Amino acid sequence: MKIALGSDHAGFSLKEQLRAMLVRKGHDVTDFGAAGPESTDYPDYAAAVGRAVAGGSCERGVLVCSTGVGMSMAANKVPGIRAALAFNADEVEYTRRHNDANVLTMGAKYLDVEAAGALIDVFLTTAFEGGRHQRRVDKIMSIEKEGKQG
Repeated sequence: MKIALGSDHAGFSLKEQLRAMLVRKGHDVTDFGAAGPESTDYPDYAAAVGRAVAGGSCERGVLVCSTGVGMSMAANKVPGIRAALAFNADEVEYTRRHNDANVLTMGAKYLDVEAAGALIDVFLTTAFEGGRHQRRVDKIMSIEKEGKQG
């Protein structure tokens, strides 16, 4: 799978470990930065990953910052993105099955590489159920369109 990956300085170390893990598992990873632990602005990376996913050059996105909250907020500003912050496998499974999340955000402050890697595995292998959930995803997308018109 083609994965867009990004972090700010606080998530840099975890992002680097996750990139290596994803490559070992055979994924095609596009790393949008950060390039090091020096202070950076998380919205820049959230926007780049979001645009890659929404534009179709990547199938899914993974973002890491200190808490995951800022990345989630910023990524969800990109039209077509449904970014979800998650800390356990149940959350990740449900956000894929029911919300068709296409970007996963995580907090480096709360997850080590093993826990984050396990969440990514669930994120990449869980299918969207569609059905009644599609109606709800469509409603999310209509809210996005209303915001553009308003």
